[in-house]
Amino acid sequence: MHSSSPSSPAVGSGLRALSIAAAAVMAVALGLVFFYAPLDADQGFLQKIFYLHVPLAIVALCGFVAGGLMAIMYLRTREARWDMRSYVAIHMSLIFAVATLITGSIWARGSWGRWWAWNEPTLVSFLIVFLLYATYQPLRFAIEDPERQARYASVFAITAAAFVPMNFIAVRLSTAYLHPRVLGSTSNLPPRMAFTFVISLLAVALLYATLCSCELAAKRARAQLRTLRRLADARAGAGADAGGQSRRTRSETPPMPAAGTLAAPAPRGGL
Repeated sequence: MHSSSPSSPAVGSGLRALSIAAAAVMAVALGLVFFYAPLDADQGFLQKIFYLHVPLAIVALCGFVAGGLMAIMYLRTREARWDMRSYVAIHMSLIFAVATLITGSIWARGSWGRWWAWNEPTLVSFLIVFLLYATYQPLRFAIEDPERQARYASVFAITAAAFVPMNFIAVRLSTAYLHPRVLGSTSNLPPRMAFTFVISLLAVALLYATLCSCELAAKRARAQLRTLRRLADARAGAGADAGGQSRRTRSETPPMPAAGTLAAPAPRGGL
């Protein structure tokens, strides 16, 4: 406990700096989206959701992969901090994945007149990844033993993380690919749109890192609080046991006779 207290100010200042950076870059990204990036010739203003939808998807998928890498570190070191980081990375990626599906449905509704398109491989493949990781928490918390829980969750995270790049490659090879290839050599984004997209991606990545850091800090604080409560309960129990033992000792000790009296009655009869 004492070893972690000196690092608390550094952790707090680091989280504060990360939060400020995320807020600043997010403000710049919003300014670029609404006032710098040109309108799309086909979709008009609706296309601007692209600067939120695609970065959310990229960061969510990268978070899933990062959770798998941290799970590998846990299996190698057996250190609980890597399991906690893996859990937080996957948990936050699930939240970003939900936001991706929501923004994708809004974009599909405005562009295609329907909320979902089952013949669009990007949407369907992302939904498959989301449903795969949606089983992570139920499977994890179905195991009561903490060590087995962390071990099985790590194996699941590694296996699922290996599926993410394979799924991405399969979508890239699909002939029905409809989304713009913003990260490849065939990108059709104008320079102003590409610059806005990069800043938006950076803003979403910083937001993800900030939220993960906040959740990790909260979990560490909760763990320290539980430890302090256990120590307080143990000390209170030890004090109660010591008090009971002293009372029992006093009750078992025969009372001292008063001054001028005998400790026991004199025997009757003579010799």
